Amino acid sequence: MVFHTGAALLDAIVLAVVSMEETGTYGYRITQDVRKVIDVSESTLYPVLRRLQKDECLEVYDRQFEGRNRRYYKVTEKGIAQLDFYREEWKNYTCKISDIFDGADRMNTIC
Repeated sequence: MVFHTGAALLDAIVLAVVSMEETGTYGYRITQDVRKVIDVSESTLYPVLRRLQKDECLEVYDRQFEGRNRRYYKVTEKGIAQLDFYREEWKNYTCKISDIFDGADRMNTIC
């Protein structure tokens, strides 16, 4: 993709992916799901997960899987509120960009 993915958008995408699983999901699966929409490496995603945990948007727990621990991430209430904020901001942002791309005919529409 030619458009830059900033930190806020990456946070929003990760929160959205993690929120799809009520009981949480693990790092590798998060990476695979995020890669369906943007090209990103694991080395980029794990700092995002740690930051969201530090900001209390994600909680972390370990679960036994095939004889070893697997780290799971789950969205907190604060994370859900942050995701709702990101969704609203994204809606407004994409509406304004669409207005510009679509030209003056839509410039008077209300986003």
